[in-house]
Amino acid sequence: MADLPGYRLDPADTHPSPDSPDYRSTALRHPRQSLRPLPQSLTEITGPLLGRDRVRPGDHDLTFQHREEPMGQRIVVFGRLIDGDGRPIPDSLIEIWQANAAGRYRHVGDRWAAPLDPNFDGVGRTVTDRQGRYEFVTVKPGAYPWRNHHNAWRPAHIHFSVFGRAFTQRLVTQMYFPDDPLFAQDPIFNSVPESARPRLISRFSLARTRPEWALAFEFDIVLRGRHATPFEDPHDD
Repeated sequence: MADLPGYRLDPADTHPSPDSPDYRSTALRHPRQSLRPLPQSLTEITGPLLGRDRVRPGDHDLTFQHREEPMGQRIVVFGRLIDGDGRPIPDSLIEIWQANAAGRYRHVGDRWAAPLDPNFDGVGRTVTDRQGRYEFVTVKPGAYPWRNHHNAWRPAHIHFSVFGRAFTQRLVTQMYFPDDPLFAQDPIFNSVPESARPRLISRFSLARTRPEWALAFEFDIVLRGRHATPFEDPHDD
């Protein structure tokens, strides 16, 4: 029987520690015992696949899901999904969710005094093409307060869920924007090893900016290897 394909291991200085004291909620949810790697079988390597049948036309455009456009600065977020060897990962489901331009999520648990936008749900999905490319159209999210510490505010960010080549490879990360003044006091961003933090920050792209319509930001996602994108819940395999 042929050997099953494995996953390239990430260096120790890539992902945040599950227990990050400055990020207070990790004390309540991080594992208390050492994780054990599970053997990979054909099921974990090959499926189930989540592809184009999960995506409807327009799901990638968060500004076009209602009769009116949402408030805020319209942006295009684009990039590539690649593996640790730089090879594109095609036909892979990518989902995003985010706060609106005022920094509020459309969620029952978000009750801070910022306005909800009736024309913005804050969720989208798309599938990578043959070169691993993806694109979303949305609005730039606002910063918002949270109760982690005194006068705590989260930098503007977009959550990404990436399914890789199969459901069991699902990983979650956050994309930030360049030169955000809130980086220095955000314990979630700073829980990532310093050398890996730049991989979470998108790059402004004037070439992809659409004149008189939308700014553009590039964010490549790397699964595994020395240049892996830091994820919130990496697997120890």
